[in-house]
Amino acid sequence: MPTSPAAAGPDSIGARPDLQVERVSKRYGSFTAVDDLSLDVARGSFFSILGPSGCGKTTLLRMVAGFMSPDAGDIRIGGNSMRAVPPNQRPVNMVFQHLALFPMMTVGENVGYGLARRGLSKADIARRVGAMLERVSLAGSQNKRIDQLSGGQKQRVAIARSLVLEPTLLLLDEPLGALDLKLREHMKIELKQLQADFGTTFVYITHDQSEALVLSDHVAVMNAGRFEQVGTPQSLYYAPQTPFVAGFVGATNAISGRAGQVNGTEVTLSSSAGLSLRAKAMGQLRVGDAVQAFVRPEAVRLARDELGLGSAGQPPYQGQVESLLFDGANSAVLVRETASRTEFRIALPQTGQLADLAVGESVYFSFDPERALAFGAAHAD
Repeated sequence: MPTSPAAAGPDSIGARPDLQVERVSKRYGSFTAVDDLSLDVARGSFFSILGPSGCGKTTLLRMVAGFMSPDAGDIRIGGNSMRAVPPNQRPVNMVFQHLALFPMMTVGENVGYGLARRGLSKADIARRVGAMLERVSLAGSQNKRIDQLSGGQKQRVAIARSLVLEPTLLLLDEPLGALDLKLREHMKIELKQLQADFGTTFVYITHDQSEALVLSDHVAVMNAGRFEQVGTPQSLYYAPQTPFVAGFVGATNAISGRAGQVNGTEVTLSSSAGLSLRAKAMGQLRVGDAVQAFVRPEAVRLARDELGLGSAGQPPYQGQVESLLFDGANSAVLVRETASRTEFRIALPQTGQLADLAVGESVYFSFDPERALAFGAAHAD
């Protein structure tokens, strides 16, 4: 699997990366949690590490923070090696899912705690805390108790407490995981704006693909201790380089089978259930190879008759609506293809067209073969 290229933003080309991970590994007995990873994070960027539970992302973050040491490789922050540098001497601060605010302290005391530990005068602490609270939209909250704050306000206090120390890196370990859905959606926007306002380099750990795609300049998709792909959210979504990334990032229809024909960059896949489709070959494929194809729900055209499909490119399929998944602009239907009984998730047009589809209704669907991506697979359906 590939390691990462430098994750450079438009304003950081030529600048030294704030974080360099150089061939880092971490093992627990015979288990390899982090496997020979390399990574550059550009100065002033919002970088996310996305992956399922147990993939090694938190282990990597804890090594960057200094809470554990790598078995091999080196970590550089601001160009300096962190070998033998303890956590409290690294230019790094960390925000955890459960925030770790001090309930017996006021908001101002929480934000100023690190400054007090550094020996700053009370006047300097008060000035910097006041300025920081104003920047995170909590002006005048110095004397409030933590239990008087909403969940979103507590998040901002935790971030303010870290940013007031002016770290090179702010590490965030699933900081939105404990929030309810509506607040989590709101805090995504706030976090993105805060990072842009401060210009501090954020390294964000999450298993939530929506968080990673919405927040980040660049994302590393991690699986089994290694990076599958590193790139912009758009490149991960529209141009995945491995079947894991294609299946993990965003909703998709996955169809397994074997290559019946290969014509240049196009492969015809046949599943054991009898479904045949044309797809874009990602890498070298040969006739007879096990193949897995991925089709995004929004890439599929849906109509009540064949004429309504236009020239979608794929021969039209007929099916029956099995379920309606209403979610406003993200609404979709589950359609069972008639001949093979293969299920497809198909996004409904945001215009409201076809919003009156009913369960049991007969429909037609198709998609452009260029928007179906086919990868070699370890086994076929």
